[in-house]
Amino acid sequence: MSSQKRLFVKVVILGDSGVGKTCLMNQFVNQKFSREYKATIGADFLTKDVIIDGKTVTLQLWDTAGQERFQSLGMAFYRGADCCVIVYNVNNAKTFESVENWKQEFLLQTSQDESTFPIIVVGNQIDKDPSKRAVSLNRALAYCKSKRESPLPHFETSAKENSNVAALFEQVSRHALENETIHDDFVNDFSEPLILSKPPNNSNCNC
Repeated sequence: MSSQKRLFVKVVILGDSGVGKTCLMNQFVNQKFSREYKATIGADFLTKDVIIDGKTVTLQLWDTAGQERFQSLGMAFYRGADCCVIVYNVNNAKTFESVENWKQEFLLQTSQDESTFPIIVVGNQIDKDPSKRAVSLNRALAYCKSKRESPLPHFETSAKENSNVAALFEQVSRHALENETIHDDFVNDFSEPLILSKPPNNSNCNC
């Protein structure tokens, strides 16, 4: 397996158990959605090559366990992260209330600067019955705007319906391009690159 110059970014996906972290990752990488729920044990990762503006970005997506008993393993899984995605379920207020805890734990474990490190907040499972929704878009946006001078990027997604999933990870990739940190990387997932050549649509990214 030969190495090649590319932009390599490690993305850690956090959030309470059952919010859909694994489903989002599998939908993006494998274009698959499963109704069967299996809790992630510790952590797992998949890779996906995307092409943005002619540049290849290799995303290494780390799907971390949401159960409290695995949180002590965070230091090992967070090490070297270039971006953090925190997921909540728009139909479960408790998972949204946990977002700040996940963010602070990640920043503590990695000693990153909260004002500059790329963190994206994601409200998943918008395909469910709107009457059961527990976290409004306005509430989520208010949270993202309150955390620092530049608001945290926010997306609403549905892994089941593949809504805004590509846009989410395009934003992640563009964060990497902004940093322009090129690594010698030899990770290969034997899949065709996904070409994302257009800037994110403002209607998809609620920043």
